Amino acid sequence: MAFNGKYELETHENFEPFMKAIGLPDDLIQKGKDIKSVSEIVQDGNSFKVTVTTGNKVLVNEFTVGQEAELETITGEKIKTVVTMEGNKLKVSLKGIESVTEVSGDKIINTMTLGGIVYKRISKRV
Repeated sequence: MAFNGKYELETHENFEPFMKAIGLPDDLIQKGKDIKSVSEIVQDGNSFKVTVTTGNKVLVNEFTVGQEAELETITGEKIKTVVTMEGNKLKVSLKGIESVTEVSGDKIINTMTLGGIVYKRISKRV
């Protein structure tokens, strides 16, 4: 259960260009750029519950690897998709965004790619 744990955002790259590309309003981008979000992942075999708290916004997604699930995006939109696992990486595609999440030591690295924009988040286990 390598993903289990609570993680606090340590660094992120290309936050503003990525958030603009997905259509997040400028005021929310400015509010969110300096907030250290906390992600809590509960893994039970192939079933996951991911809770991301950013300021007062809480985003909760539950899914089972290989099965269709409805996931809520950063913009609040709900999309049906399938999360896959390759080794220690979780992969999902949401409306043209390719997301890869992997555990590396006591860090969790999430890379989201939309067109030519790569948004990388590194969070440390707390």
